[in-house]
Amino acid sequence: MFAEENGLRGDPRLREIFEAIRVVPHFPKPGIMFQDITPLFTNPQVFKHTVDIFVERYRDKGISVVAGVEARGFMFGPSIALAIGAKFVPLRKRGKLPGEVISEYYDLEYGKDCLEMHTDAVEKGDKAVVVDDLIATGGTLSAAIKLIERIGAEVVECACVIGVPAAMGQKRLNGRPVYMLVEPKDFQG
Repeated sequence: MFAEENGLRGDPRLREIFEAIRVVPHFPKPGIMFQDITPLFTNPQVFKHTVDIFVERYRDKGISVVAGVEARGFMFGPSIALAIGAKFVPLRKRGKLPGEVISEYYDLEYGKDCLEMHTDAVEKGDKAVVVDDLIATGGTLSAAIKLIERIGAEVVECACVIGVPAAMGQKRLNGRPVYMLVEPKDFQG
């Protein structure tokens, strides 16, 4: 569900977030129109708007875990977690976490990858939100859900800055809702 469909239609913060996104054509491979969110962080007000919208959504939902997908989920997740009183759990690429981990392999829109999580990062009964910058095919978020739920926690929703409706990634999430702020930008060459 897009934020506009959930009470934020006409909210000027969404327009500012959309305008801050930069499109980088043919990155990381030919044919990919990369949606670069890093300009959001060069404008503190737009970054704050992004975090605030997620905090408004999750503040009173009993969320105990905000899990951020490496690397761009790390940019939003800790701020959201602090604001709602939840712990932050990093979901990292293979081989980046020390200690005992569990792994989940998945397909990307442009290859294959693996996410890992510490085995003691979440507990049975935790309620989690998974944060990433973008949902396209749903492969990364699907892997994140599987990791968290393998331990016995519940993923109540995924949160993304950008949602690609045409990619139909939500179908891979086994009914988990996705809250998305904006649609992708077109390249303006």
